[in-house]
Amino acid sequence: QGSWEGLKKYADENDITCKYYKPSEKSDKACLTAIDLAVKGGAKVIVTPGFLFERPIFEAQTKYPDTKFVIIDAAPVEGENKAPEIKENVLSIFYAEEQAGYLAGYAAVTEGYRNLGFMGGIAVPAVIRYGYGFVQGADAAAKDLGLAAGDVSVKYTYVGNFDASPENNAKAAAWYNEGTECIFACGGGVGNSVMKAAETADKVMIGVDVDQSVESETVITSAMKNLGDSIYGALEDYYNDSFQGGKTVTLDASQDGVKLPMETSKFKVFTQEKYDELYAQLKDGTIKVGNDQTAEDATGVPTEVVKVELIK
Repeated sequence: QGSWEGLKKYADENDITCKYYKPSEKSDKACLTAIDLAVKGGAKVIVTPGFLFERPIFEAQTKYPDTKFVIIDAAPVEGENKAPEIKENVLSIFYAEEQAGYLAGYAAVTEGYRNLGFMGGIAVPAVIRYGYGFVQGADAAAKDLGLAAGDVSVKYTYVGNFDASPENNAKAAAWYNEGTECIFACGGGVGNSVMKAAETADKVMIGVDVDQSVESETVITSAMKNLGDSIYGALEDYYNDSFQGGKTVTLDASQDGVKLPMETSKFKVFTQEKYDELYAQLKDGTIKVGNDQTAEDATGVPTEVVKVELIK
């Protein structure tokens, strides 16, 4: 959604045609077929969001050397455990999700929530970074508020998919029934399942990637990537003959690459002033948020206050 909005905004403002090609399923073949159709349709630049496009773009970058590709949250790879190979016609954009997660966790604890949840989709690096940052932010706020060890708890899991499903809804509902007050849902359609559970339980949740406040009254804030602006900038570079191909960039707070949408957030305690203070410290490096965790050890945060409960 965020990637498409940035692309469409640039196209509309510059009188350029654009089209959305949706793969028929979540497979390498379907993704490559969508890319083939886009190229045949005359696309000069193709934006592909997410890790599902790693292998399709690896193939497409050689197959279509005159087409430029922007891949979000991933880099072209030939296969599992292979090093990325980024050709000159590909720009790979990553984000410091751990910083966005940190802001969300800090805000949630400041708001007064003590029983938190992190419900990730699949344990891919972007999802892991969100969760890892969320725990660190919650821990930092708890320490700043002078809370005792164990006062804040985080139920933490990966559900293994990115789907809106009865199973994911049931899991979120169970957490809310057991006392969880606020769940950070980080997994595409998983968020829709959590929203429904939050609505039924009269609890709240945190959205991800884009501002999800319009989707449910239960969304108190969203841990966002500035997807639209980064795609807009990449297209601007292309049309100015300065496309940044052949490399990976990671956008963080210093480049306004991540944020909370304070104008639509439903905060009663966490203030714009505190947000600005934290953001400035992320920008200048005063606050450092770690992200070097593997899927098997995604909550290995050295916390002093927050109690993390891994749910298999």
